[in-house]
Amino acid sequence: MPEGALSDLKVLELGSMLAGPFVGSMLADFGAEVVKVEKPGKPDALREWPPHKDGVALWWKTMARNKHTITLDISRPEARELALRLIGESDSVIGNFRPGTLERWGFDPAELSQRFPRIVWVRVSGWGQTGPNREQGGYATIAEAFSGLASFTGHADKGPTVSAFPMGDYLAGVFGAFGALAAIHRRERSGRGQIVDVALYEPLLRIIESVVVRYDQIGQKKPLLGNQMEEDVPRNVYATADGGAIAISCGSQRIYEGLVDAMERPDLKHDPRFATMADRVTHRDAIDGEVAAWLKTQPTASALEKLVANKVVAGKINDIADVLGDAHIAAREAIRTLVDETLGPMRMPAPVPKLSETPGDIRWPGRDPGASNDEVFGGWLGLSATEIEALQRNHII
Repeated sequence: MPEGALSDLKVLELGSMLAGPFVGSMLADFGAEVVKVEKPGKPDALREWPPHKDGVALWWKTMARNKHTITLDISRPEARELALRLIGESDSVIGNFRPGTLERWGFDPAELSQRFPRIVWVRVSGWGQTGPNREQGGYATIAEAFSGLASFTGHADKGPTVSAFPMGDYLAGVFGAFGALAAIHRRERSGRGQIVDVALYEPLLRIIESVVVRYDQIGQKKPLLGNQMEEDVPRNVYATADGGAIAISCGSQRIYEGLVDAMERPDLKHDPRFATMADRVTHRDAIDGEVAAWLKTQPTASALEKLVANKVVAGKINDIADVLGDAHIAAREAIRTLVDETLGPMRMPAPVPKLSETPGDIRWPGRDPGASNDEVFGGWLGLSATEIEALQRNHII
């Protein structure tokens, strides 16, 4: 593989679980040398999360891929000098502790910026480093609720819903990685690093921008419509005759006309209730019902063939087995296979996005706690084997 786009960067990853570590994962995928720090005897809590295979945490294998795992109890005064030396070797330091935690341990980024002016600090937390809620605990579920996103995801008769996976953590990780690279880019001109402050709810608030400006300007809230969308009708997930389901989104007049052609319903093309997008929005339940009734009579494969032939934007609802067996996924190499030293061959999502000259790569899956102690403490800091052994004996690493 070509050299990674970020192979000249050294990153120290503190914290645990998902949002902060996904910042590190994004950077590591593209070649950054990421050192993941865990507390001796109390490793990252993600290792405890299911699923496990033969006692091995599977989620950890992909979240911690490409990372050098070391142990160091940075909360102990005896570890302070080691931690400061690691910080000094780094281009960026990632942490996802509650505000005040790093300061309490003696690692206040604002103060350390005097000693290490080039470091970019990425601080991910539930509520951000400022504001009245800053000291509260935060998880992705609460971020979806607080951001306003959950208020319009769900069904009117059942109420709001939140994602079945920690979307807020992952999105915060992407924004954190973007912020780190923006700050590093600026450092090339200014010579100084800065603090990147990401609250879990803020990326979610950023992506619902249309909802914000709509309420601000015309006082309207976005309603609960299930899988439908106000501005794009018909748009839904429709059951098929053989127990499958197909998602359809008619975002333009051309796509709508292709849909009714696939249905062999020219009358729907000329029905004044459905003549324009505005008309279809007004009569959404009527047109949605027509589409649902048609698809209920169609086998999934046959319906999809008709829809695609008429240039309708549609797709079968895949389960993960479908995804891993899909020809397009294979052609795009969206899933990579690598060999884990414990579990053997294993598949996981490929780095995103694709770079033509310096693509991302998965060099190894997540490792055991302290697997890189000798490499990092010896290589980065120049400690001898005797010194490393003494640190281990005293449970500092």
